[in-house]
Amino acid sequence: MIRLAIARQRYNPHGGAERFVARALEALSGEGRLLVTLLARQWPEGTMASRDWRFQRVDPFYLGRTWREASFAAAVRRRAAEYDLLQSHERIPGATIFRAGDGVHAAWLEQDARVRGSFGRLALRWSLYHRYLCRTERAMFAHPALRCVICNSRMVRDDIVRRFGVPDEKLSVIYNGVDVATFHPNTVRYRAEKRAQWGIADDAPLLAFVGSGFARKGVVTTLRALAAVPSIHLVVAGDDKRRARYEALARELGVMSRVRFLGAVDDVKPVYGAADALILPTLYDPFPNACVEALACGLPLLTSTGCGAAEWIVEGQNGWVRDALDISGYQAALRAWLARRETEEGRQALRTAARATAEPHTLAAMAATLSALYSQIVL
Repeated sequence: MIRLAIARQRYNPHGGAERFVARALEALSGEGRLLVTLLARQWPEGTMASRDWRFQRVDPFYLGRTWREASFAAAVRRRAAEYDLLQSHERIPGATIFRAGDGVHAAWLEQDARVRGSFGRLALRWSLYHRYLCRTERAMFAHPALRCVICNSRMVRDDIVRRFGVPDEKLSVIYNGVDVATFHPNTVRYRAEKRAQWGIADDAPLLAFVGSGFARKGVVTTLRALAAVPSIHLVVAGDDKRRARYEALARELGVMSRVRFLGAVDDVKPVYGAADALILPTLYDPFPNACVEALACGLPLLTSTGCGAAEWIVEGQNGWVRDALDISGYQAALRAWLARRETEEGRQALRTAARATAEPHTLAAMAATLSALYSQIVL
């Protein structure tokens, strides 16, 4: 029996990393050779379908986010000897396995700086929190206890090699798994009901945007691209504390009548079912679950070069890829998408190609790959 501990500090029901952990625990709990324990500050049990795992609360005192990160890391390290493997989803030097689900923090800072002014860039550079994460990240990759880094895209793997010199044999690319029976083209059954609810005609081209943290995910680029293509509607499933600013921008651009800000959505399947494509021009996203979910539902994907899912896209067949800030490029991609979907044959070809892209990446396949990796490391 392999005693595996998975460390993830905070729970966000709409977070991609948390959904990966939840899915991994559900899938791995069926593996008879693994005894899985989740180490977290808090994690609602109702989010897990299985009970074949254990939860240990690790919630040391802290003040401020830098202390929060450091105290959790120290508390997890104190428990590491109780397990055969410690898989961390946080930057914790001394972990056996690190899942780089959030990518490389230094890479995110570089992309974030692109949309900040001079003062904002200076604040990033001198932030104690960001300096702590970058320093800890470097120490983690250099630590002798690190046996394996699980990357959820080749983009992340290549960046880790370039920045930290981690040898290839320590790097494994394991894409996010998806429940292909739940996320399926049959979600189209929600189409009529949701479109009627939103006041969108059945034949109107409809984009879905799924994600919170609008600055990173690319709502501004989406709205500006939408402004040049007046036939397209948009639903935004996700929230942001500055949401009012984005609604004001939509009004300023004259697109508010074609945009629905839904806020955080517990069940995104009806959103996928009502939409015709997913757009996510994110500044930096190692591999959003929304991308694999949407593809599994038969939605072509318009995303960015800073998104790990871009490596699955074949231009014009199952999606389009542009730089996150290339508004004119997205406008052209939207027009190309409209041209492809003018006929039933074109629409069906897009849906078929999208579905075929996601179909191999099942939860069972992900669990089997992870289990084989754990066995290899223990042996």
